[in-house]
Amino acid sequence: VDATERTVVEGAVAAADAGIIEPTFVGPLDQVRAAIAQVPGAEVHPVLDAADDADAGRRAVDVVVEGAADVLCKGHLHTDVFLHPVLKRLRTPRRLSHVFLVEMDAYPKLLGVTDATINIFPNLEQKIEITRNAVELAHLFGIGRPEVAVETVTVDIPSTIDGASLAVMGAREQIPDAVIDGPLAFDDAISAEASAVKGIESAVAGDIDVAVVPDLTSGNILVKALEYLAGATVAG
Repeated sequence: VDATERTVVEGAVAAADAGIIEPTFVGPLDQVRAAIAQVPGAEVHPVLDAADDADAGRRAVDVVVEGAADVLCKGHLHTDVFLHPVLKRLRTPRRLSHVFLVEMDAYPKLLGVTDATINIFPNLEQKIEITRNAVELAHLFGIGRPEVAVETVTVDIPSTIDGASLAVMGAREQIPDAVIDGPLAFDDAISAEASAVKGIESAVAGDIDVAVVPDLTSGNILVKALEYLAGATVAG
């Protein structure tokens, strides 16, 4: 959606070459063609013309609703512009949430961080849905019983209660097929040594698959810091 920038086209072509997807580029025709011209092999993929980025979002959602495509992938447009037609057209009883998957040398496996893009200040009910979505995503990646840390910074903020509630729900299998613990500060969640030094006993410390953050801002800062300061590779 809005494939008007070279790196957007490069990513789609790389995924196509790996046999993962069959991409359709959506956006203003002249701009998309200019981006395609910079990427070898991109010219073989179809292009759907659109007037601007907002129109590209609407056109792409129509294609999915009609069954001619399976997945929406955000290109060179703002998240709110991308999501507006999604929320308007794709009716679902479930809450929409986002997971960043982070790969880095400092951690032995993929780390999911949620939600750092869509839900700004989620309450407990919304965090339950966010956690369920992330657990189901982990299942799709072949992680049968993902370990989830409900991340928070200090016991003096309300999200601590949310973390404790989610941990109890996990223990009671109200969020099935996952091991959930919290509230945990981020260092305790990703480092067994840090949690041991603090005297925290946790079944997930140092080995988490998913971190559920208190709010969008803290999650976004976390992911961007991992990407730009720790050299992590990030996918949304």
